[in-house]
Amino acid sequence: MHNLTLAEIARNLAEKRFSAEELTRTTLARIEQLDPQLNAFISVTDELAIEQAKAADARRAAGENGVLLGAPIGHKDLFCTQGIRTSCGSKILDNFKAPYNATVVERLAAAGTVTLGKLNMDEFAMGSANESSYYGPVKNPWDLTRVPGGSSGGSAAAIAARLLPAATGTDTGGSIRQPAALTNLTGLKPTYGRVSRWGMVAYASSLDQGGPMARTAEDCALLLSAMAGFDAKDSTSVDQPLDDYLAALSQPLAGLRIGLPKEYFSAGLDPKIADAVMASVEELKKLGATVTEISLPNMQHAIPSYYVIAPAEASSNLSRFDGVRFGYRCENPVDLTDLYKRSRAEGFGDEVKRRIMVGTYALSAGYYDAYYLKAQKIRRLIKQDFVAAFEQVDVILGPTTPNLAWKLGEKNADPVSAYLEDIYTITANLAGIPGLSMPAGFIDGLPVGVQLLAPYFQEARLLNVAHQYQQVTDWHMRAPAGF
Repeated sequence: MHNLTLAEIARNLAEKRFSAEELTRTTLARIEQLDPQLNAFISVTDELAIEQAKAADARRAAGENGVLLGAPIGHKDLFCTQGIRTSCGSKILDNFKAPYNATVVERLAAAGTVTLGKLNMDEFAMGSANESSYYGPVKNPWDLTRVPGGSSGGSAAAIAARLLPAATGTDTGGSIRQPAALTNLTGLKPTYGRVSRWGMVAYASSLDQGGPMARTAEDCALLLSAMAGFDAKDSTSVDQPLDDYLAALSQPLAGLRIGLPKEYFSAGLDPKIADAVMASVEELKKLGATVTEISLPNMQHAIPSYYVIAPAEASSNLSRFDGVRFGYRCENPVDLTDLYKRSRAEGFGDEVKRRIMVGTYALSAGYYDAYYLKAQKIRRLIKQDFVAAFEQVDVILGPTTPNLAWKLGEKNADPVSAYLEDIYTITANLAGIPGLSMPAGFIDGLPVGVQLLAPYFQEARLLNVAHQYQQVTDWHMRAPAGF
């Protein structure tokens, strides 16, 4: 059962080959057996999962046949789940149980999914390696001495190791796509505003976006169909009709115009990854696509722009964690100032403190115009580069990451080297466009991901291209040894 995709699970449940309860019990047993090697879960919700599985079986017995009815999934631990710990991978929220469900959680529950637990992540989604979690680092199932990517590393490792078929993630600068690339998954960051952020604990509000992670584009389409859509509770949610993501999967690629940005293939890219990317381009050409070289001239400014905007928003968002209303509180504060200082100093980890300090500095009097305002101007230029590029091409293709998964602890002494791993992914967040990473091969036993970008609200196009590619390749079907 553990090797089945969401689509295969749906068919098996509909044909009554097994029940949702049997599937859930089998999956929970695998998590208990194998997760200690990976540290992918922060909380496992056994009782809730069995209860939801029984409810799904009852709904099927009553004649319902939804594609996600009885499908086991996990949630990244920054989606609020009523009565269940929502920690954001941080000591400061270790004791926080949300009083309500996030919209994404609510919608997937309504579709009949079974929640197996909450998945490990970089603290407050700040990181590219899943090493900043209060609950310890997550390990990559393809090589347990390496990182799975971040910040949605728990989701990625759990799916790659076949502990569950799919999960939710969030992407602020690549946190769905980068771990998907490093663990051989398909991961989709939707257009900003396509998926509700209500109940999703904020890191950088103008960049954060929830999305699906799974082994196949078809499974991502199934999840996105349930997750996406307008939500009046989220002021940044866009009221635009949803495409039929499943119907779009089967569209032929004849005439598809692919753009290859010349800036992607620079000195910083591992040459073997470049070769894998070009091999995927050749496969897509066989399916009828044409390829054009394009330019994204402001891409070089993306990392400095992002690492001003995201920390600035984080310093504002994380000011609410003060030891007063919820979360961790220091022992025996002498006064209110001491309460604030020690609760935050003891509750936040190093990477979060680093970004709060950078962001607070960038927003301070005298520096706002020099840093934050300038970064926002660069952001607009990056968006205009994409708008111009999409007048020539339908999708943009390139590597998801410049390097393969690195060793645990390798970049801890040099945070900037880890920031540089986001070079290809953060532009989509700055511009708000959708992006997808799909499996595209292996180098020395480690997965390689290829990224696709499309114009606003064209998630269906990305899923279509990835699905058609996955019909003629088998990279996405390969599993790590021992899992």
